[in-house]
Amino acid sequence: MSGPPGSEPDDVAGVRGAATVRAVRPDDVPRVWELLRGLAEYEKLTDILTGTPELLHQALFGEGPRIEALVAERGGRLVGYAIFHPVFGSFRARWRLWLEDLYVEPAQRGTAVGARLMAELARIATERDFYALDWEVLDWNQPALDFYERLGASRIAADWYRYRLIGNSLRSLAEKAGE
Repeated sequence: MSGPPGSEPDDVAGVRGAATVRAVRPDDVPRVWELLRGLAEYEKLTDILTGTPELLHQALFGEGPRIEALVAERGGRLVGYAIFHPVFGSFRARWRLWLEDLYVEPAQRGTAVGARLMAELARIATERDFYALDWEVLDWNQPALDFYERLGASRIAADWYRYRLIGNSLRSLAEKAGE
């Protein structure tokens, strides 16, 4: 889920100075969680926000499979983040980078923070020789759709449906694995 980033120059709306984009650090997690909650509120999805800062910390810095994140900082304050992870594309037998979340706090939209985060993600994907950077956007999120298209992104599917197994359906199917 990708929120409504901004892409105008850094000196608009009274905001001066470029945002710095860097890898997330453990002490950033509480603020990233606040921003993540802002994304859930914007996308009207707080009813499925069941994670915690501790679970996010574990996913970023714990053992086993992990996600990665970038943060955008301006004036010593985190103002945006991007969470991402690699996904294997079997038909190409190559990796791509999956952008799970991109969010910029409302006061910082239109100040190039989103564009800086996307540029760093593109750099990472290119450096790792991944063939693509992919993400999803809610169909009603016109500001995000416009932003991504200004960056040169194109919609790749209108005829595929997403499915999900969750809760009882997931458990029920898992129980059949031993049969």
